[in-house]
Amino acid sequence: MQRHFDRDIDELKHLLLRMGAMVEEAMARSIRALLERDTVLANEVIARDDEIDRMEIVIDQKTIELIAVMQPTASDLRFVATIMKITPELERIADLAQDVCERAIELNREPMLKPVSDLPRLAHDAQAMVRDALDAFVRGDAALARSVIAQDDNVDALTESSFRNLLTYMLEDARNISSAIRLTFIGKYFERMADGATNICEMVVYLVEGKMIKHTALATADE
Repeated sequence: MQRHFDRDIDELKHLLLRMGAMVEEAMARSIRALLERDTVLANEVIARDDEIDRMEIVIDQKTIELIAVMQPTASDLRFVATIMKITPELERIADLAQDVCERAIELNREPMLKPVSDLPRLAHDAQAMVRDALDAFVRGDAALARSVIAQDDNVDALTESSFRNLLTYMLEDARNISSAIRLTFIGKYFERMADGATNICEMVVYLVEGKMIKHTALATADE
């Protein structure tokens, strides 16, 4: 029975990692579609979002079956609970990548606004946080997870800086307003992706250390 359960746990982890790889790809392609003004690529990302949604359903069903049929130990139950929390975070990040592509397609119908220096950096920082969050899960690395959580403030600051730059463009010329508003939304999407990475890392800390640090200062959680 335990051997069968361990096999199911491994399968569940494999499914989550497949979903994580799909989400990372969607995020990377959405950034490229935005920065290169590639409408075809943006549409491809949007079209593939259903695959990620279906993967979430498969993982949810597998998780429920595992709990219903088996009698997991405390550590196994913690792992299953972590999967149940991480899966919707990944699905939300994929949805946000789709949102980026939808706004990018709209932007491509308008004259190009002069480059916004903070937005590419914001996008790549959020992407790095998601990648490192998944690495922390794979490696069971609570220290890496905490490092990712600590980066969230930097992404928040970049989002604010990007908004201020875009606001300046809007005030300079009313013709910039439409594009600037869409870019503001995109900046918020990347910020929310980083928030998703933070939430994943909080669950990694829970998985590894048994500590719930959500809504808790990192310094306090270390005590």
